[in-house]
Amino acid sequence: MARIIGIDYGRKRVGVAVTDPLQIVAQGLTTVHASEIINFLKEYFAKETVERVVVGYPRQMNNNPSESARFVEEFLNRMKKVFPTMPVSLVDERFTSKIAMKSMIDGGVKKKDRMNKEMVDMVSASIILQSYMESLSSGKYF
Repeated sequence: MARIIGIDYGRKRVGVAVTDPLQIVAQGLTTVHASEIINFLKEYFAKETVERVVVGYPRQMNNNPSESARFVEEFLNRMKKVFPTMPVSLVDERFTSKIAMKSMIDGGVKKKDRMNKEMVDMVSASIILQSYMESLSSGKYF
C-alpha cells in the first residue's frame, strides 16, 4: 500500500503528517515553511509512494469556511496545477490546534516544548490525518 499525507496548512508554517505504508498509524513528519511546501512534496513524492493528500479545511462553527480558508484554497489550487493526478481530500480542522495541545499535555510534553508552534502544527496535521483514517474505517468517505 501507499502512504497518505496529512497537511495542516498555515500562512507561515505547514504541519505535515504521514501514515505508515499499511495506513495503520498517522504520525507527525515535519513542519515546513509555507513557501516551501510544494517543493517538499515534490521531493517526498519522488522518494515515497503516496496515494492521497488530506488537507485540513478551516471552518467556522456555523460550518461556513473561515477567513483563513482562502489561503488553503490557494494552496489547493497550486497542488492541482503541480500534482494534477494526486487525489486530495479535505477534513474539517476545527479545534485541531486545541486537541493537539491537549494531546501533548496528556502525553507529558514539557510546557517549553508545547510552546513550539512547529510542534503544534505537526501534531495538528497528525490529528487531521488520523481523523480522515477513522472516517474511512467508520464508513464515512471524503
